[in-house]
Order: sequence, then structure tokens, then C-alpha cells
Amino acid sequence: MRNGHVQSVWPTLFRRVPMVNPETEILPTPDNDELHLDWYRQGSSRLAIVSHGLEGHSRRPYVLGLTRALLREGWDVLAWNFRSCGGVMNHQPRFYHSGATEDLSLVVNRGLADTYETLFMSGFSMGGNLTLLYLGEQGEQVDSRICGAVAYSVPCDLAGSADMLALPSRKIYMQRFLRDLKVKMQEKAEKFPELIDVSGFDSIRSFHEFDNHYTAPLHGFRDAQDYWARCSALGRLKDIRVPALMVNAADDPFLSPECFPESRRVLGAHVGLEVPRWGGHVGFVEHARDGFYWSERRALAFLQSMA
Repeated sequence: MRNGHVQSVWPTLFRRVPMVNPETEILPTPDNDELHLDWYRQGSSRLAIVSHGLEGHSRRPYVLGLTRALLREGWDVLAWNFRSCGGVMNHQPRFYHSGATEDLSLVVNRGLADTYETLFMSGFSMGGNLTLLYLGEQGEQVDSRICGAVAYSVPCDLAGSADMLALPSRKIYMQRFLRDLKVKMQEKAEKFPELIDVSGFDSIRSFHEFDNHYTAPLHGFRDAQDYWARCSALGRLKDIRVPALMVNAADDPFLSPECFPESRRVLGAHVGLEVPRWGGHVGFVEHARDGFYWSERRALAFLQSMA
């Protein structure tokens, strides 16, 4: 599939990943909210944490595909849902955003509270940015049990990616995101009418407008530009101190040129960038008898290289 748009859409429409039902857990947060977790345990000493993308959830095909691959390699897997995702609305006015590393930290700490000797992290799109930002913030203080990370289709330059999605040629993606977000914001407006007003939502056409109107004020940012600047992983890659691989396809319709940094001054000593010619946004489609996609094979190969 040598077309970034087809690669991006195909798995959502046609991929099915049969899996056993996970063990679910509700993880409380310090601000009286909750995170919903899916556990896939098989008695391993190694745990992988998988973070989904914008308006995704823990049972999307790309999450389940990687989960299945990791399980076959002997890992336990913890896939988690951002606040308001996974079919359960969270309790607080806030929801999720690209820099909510405090939530990812809670999930990591929950995983490490068990008897795991090794923890691996992976994320897709927004979840990839979140994963790399978390590791950058941890820096030298990162837990010694965290062995590394792989992140796919990472909008590590949030402002540039918002510009890309504002292009007329990306309208179909933007409309879908806004359609799903509108449902959530309407539900939140009913619970918190003094904080959230959706009367003008239908006039929103881009993340510039959505993040200015909702994401920034609900999460303590001055405006969209402040949010993007503070939550882009790009400026923190050099601070990461565990082996990390960022895989961004050259034909990804969501990513700006800044999402493909080549300089070691930006990437630092521990982050590698891989740019396959094809893959789209969270696509990397492969038709194989075992059902694995290229991205899943790449994650396993990266893990083997660290062994």
C-alpha cells in the first residue's frame, strides 16, 4: 500500500485482531478521577505498557496487534485508556492531552508496583508523544527497570502537526476527530455548564480553534500555542536516557517536517529515528499469515536488539 492515506485508513476499516478478554482495573488518580486499564497477564517478569492515540482506546486494532505480538514473545501487557477514552467518561472537567505525563506516570508506577523486573513502553501517535515526553522528563531519574521504548507516528511537533491537519487535503481526518470530540464536549458541558460552552462548536474547523477553546483552558495552558510548546516531545528527546526508537513514515499525512529530526543535538544520544518510505499514520500494513503488521515486527526486533 504505497499511499499514506490508504495506509492510515485501512486498519481502522478492515483489521480485526482476535484477543482474549483482558483483566480490567480502575486506577484512581489524586484528583478524584480514574484511569481504565486492560491487563494481559501470563506470569511474565517483563511488562509492556501501550498507549493509544488521539480519540483512540485500549482495544483499537493497532493496540491489540502490538499486544498480541508482545504476548507471543512472553511479555505481559498493560494497555490503558486516557481520561474520557474507552467508552467511559471521566469525572473531572479535564480530559486528556498530549502532555498528560502525570497520568502515564501513574500507570507506570502501577505496573512497577508488581514484581516485574523489566518494563518496556510503546505508544502510537499522541501516545507516542506522551511516551517520549515522559521519558524526557524522567531524564537521569528514570527507573532502572524501564528498558526502552518504541513510538510510532509521533506528532512530536504539535504546532506543526496541527498545521498539517488544518490543510484542506486533511479535512476528512479533521472532521472525524471533531465529530468524536464534539460528543465528549457536549457530555462535559452538561456536567460542567459553568466551565464548558459548546454553543459555537460547529464553527470549529481545526485544532488551532479546538485547543484554544477547550484543551488549553481546561488543562492550565495560556492558549493553544502554549499547550503545543510545553507538550511537544521534540524538545525533550535529548533528555531521554533509555534506548528509544521513533518510527515516523515518510508518507504520514499528519506529521510536519519537524517531526523528522536528524540532528543528534535534537535526538540526543539514546533516541533513534527511523523513516520508512511507507506506513501512513499508524498504518504500517503488512499482509502476512501470522497477522502481524510491520510495526509489530519492528518492535520485537528492537526489543531483541536490546537483549
